[in-house]
Amino acid sequence: MKRVLYTLILSASIATMCFAGNPDRQGEAGAGELLLNPWARSAGLHSMGTSFASGVEALRLNPAGIGRLSGREIYMGNTRLYEGSTLQHNSIGYAQRGKGNGAFGFSLAILDFGEIPVTTVEQPGGNGAFFSPSFVNLGVGYSYTYENKISVGILGRAISETLPSLSAFGLAIDAGVQYVSGDRDNFKLGISLRNIGTPLRFSGEGLSREVVVNPDQDPRKFDARAEGFDLPSVLNIGFSYDFYLSEDIYIRGLANFTSNAFSRDQVGGGVELYYGDLITLRGGYKYEIGSTTAGTENIYSGVSAGGTLNVPLKKGSTNKLGIDYAYRTTNPFRGTHNFGIRLSF
Repeated sequence: MKRVLYTLILSASIATMCFAGNPDRQGEAGAGELLLNPWARSAGLHSMGTSFASGVEALRLNPAGIGRLSGREIYMGNTRLYEGSTLQHNSIGYAQRGKGNGAFGFSLAILDFGEIPVTTVEQPGGNGAFFSPSFVNLGVGYSYTYENKISVGILGRAISETLPSLSAFGLAIDAGVQYVSGDRDNFKLGISLRNIGTPLRFSGEGLSREVVVNPDQDPRKFDARAEGFDLPSVLNIGFSYDFYLSEDIYIRGLANFTSNAFSRDQVGGGVELYYGDLITLRGGYKYEIGSTTAGTENIYSGVSAGGTLNVPLKKGSTNKLGIDYAYRTTNPFRGTHNFGIRLSF
C-alpha cells in the first residue's frame, strides 16, 4: 500500500509539472460547460471533493469514486447559473455498485440558454423569431475498488453543441484514482484528469454564404471552415482527513489543487460537519494563483457553502431521500445556486 501511495504522489507531481496552468492560453478552449458542476453536494465545496466524491457526483469530479457507495443512487440536479443571466444547468445521473468490486454509472447534463432573439444585419433589434442552443453531454463511467483501499475509474463522455444551423460533436475521457487509509478510513487522497479528448469544430449551413462574383451570373455559394477548439482539460489533486468528535459526529477538512490547461491554476480548502448521516454542513474557499488584477480572476474564485439533509423513506429503512443545496459567489453576477434531490437505495 505504501508503494502504491508513493507512486500516486509521484505521478501527481510529474503530471502537475507537465500540466501547469497557462494563462496565456486563456479563452482558447471551448466546451466550457464541461467545467460546470451540476451536483449541489460537491458544488458547496467548489468541486474540491476529488479525494472522497462518491456515486453520481463522482461522474463529474473523479470517476474512481463511482463505487464508493453501498447500493444504488439516483440524483437530479438544477443549477441557476450566474443569478441574473437566466442560464440553467439541468442534470440527472445514476450509479450502482455491482456484486463484486466494480461499479458503473451514467449522467446526462443539459445547458439551458432560454430563448434568444434572432437578429440580422437588417434587423439588429430582432426579427420576432427566437432560438435556443442545445448543449448536451452524456457520460458513462466504470470504477473498480481493490480491498476497499484503492479505487480506479474511467469515464467516456459525448459532447454535443447545436445551434439552428451549426453543430459540433466530440468525445472526452476522464480518469481518476482514490486511496483511503486509517482506522476509520480517515485519510483520503484523490487524483483525477478530466476532459481529455478530441477537438471540436462547428460545421453546417450557418457557415455557408452566397456571394455575387459576376453581376451577370447568379450568386455562388461558398462554405467557410470554422477553426477547431480544444477541450478545457483539468488535473485535480486533493486530500482530506476526518476528525471524529463522537461516534456519529465528525469534521472533514480538505484541500485541493486544480491545474488548468487553459487558465491559471487554483488552490483551495474546505470543511464539512457531519451529524451522523442526517445533516451535513459545508463551506469552502478557492483562490486563483497568480491573479493580481481585480476582475481577471476565475468567476468561481471565492466562497462557497451548502448543506445536505438525508431523510429515511420509512423508519428503520436504509433507503433515503437526500436534499442538497449549494451557493457559490461569482464575479460578476449574483452567485450560482445548486439544488439537488438524491434517492439512495
